[in-house]
Amino acid sequence: MTTLPATLGDRVSAALVTRKGLLLGLLLGPPLLWFGVVYLGSLLSLLAHAFFRLDDFSGQIVYELGLSNFREIFTPANLDVALRTTVMALAVTLACTVIGFPLAYYMARHARGGTKALLYVAVMLPLWSSYLVRLYAWKLLLAKEGAISWAAQALHLQGLLDLLLAVPVIGGNSLSFSPLGTFIVFVYMWLPFMILPIQAAIERIPRSLLEASGDLGASPRQTFRRVILPLAMPGVAAGSIFTFSLTLGDYIIPQVIGNSTLYIGQVVYRQQGVAGNLPFAAAFALVPIVVIVAYLAFAKRKGAFDAL
Repeated sequence: MTTLPATLGDRVSAALVTRKGLLLGLLLGPPLLWFGVVYLGSLLSLLAHAFFRLDDFSGQIVYELGLSNFREIFTPANLDVALRTTVMALAVTLACTVIGFPLAYYMARHARGGTKALLYVAVMLPLWSSYLVRLYAWKLLLAKEGAISWAAQALHLQGLLDLLLAVPVIGGNSLSFSPLGTFIVFVYMWLPFMILPIQAAIERIPRSLLEASGDLGASPRQTFRRVILPLAMPGVAAGSIFTFSLTLGDYIIPQVIGNSTLYIGQVVYRQQGVAGNLPFAAAFALVPIVVIVAYLAFAKRKGAFDAL
């Protein structure tokens, strides 16, 4: 019987089958190269521009290395912006955890069949619509003549709402022009990113552990506190990465829902797009990067990447 000579395609296929490393390199090489050139290259360019400065008279970038932009970051006004944004990101993360954990727990441990599918759709449905559509819908809801104010009047809660809006730190003319309204919209926007990682982490808890806890005499409350909650913490940490980083870098929500209070994203946008001060915008854009890196280091210690 005559054996046909191997074609070039056959030899290539045989080489890819026998050499797994070569196949892996060919599959991952292009996306990693694209990631390295586009993303890392952009970050390096951003870092380089942060050391340049803008000429006050000509408005042109002076390509001379210096630290003037970083010194300006540490002025009281800019430090206030950085602190305000970080506190908002932490508050949104905490609120998403408190709201999302019970729902994620119910989805993982109690919901079955059609109910579970319905809850999945309810969690994911907001993500199927446009970001701006959801944002402007909330602006209408939070307006002084909006549905929330109407409901507060109908439930005789207008006094409580007015009391909240009178607080200087969180209040304003209406919910649609206040830090409180900004906080509410942030929580709504990022809540699904907290629920899904927690639900996945709880579902991975073996039922045998819960049964063993009961056999050893633990009450349901003790089982939740000592077994379920510690094992669900990686999911909480993973979800917090999304909620914290998304809040830290967003500039559209504070610009549409909020008063004149500035956040990091708005400062970067205005310095780059309005003032044309690219060097300072680049330097200030490094602030959320540093904060997120520190937060990721903390989340990694909590096992967040095990739940991603």
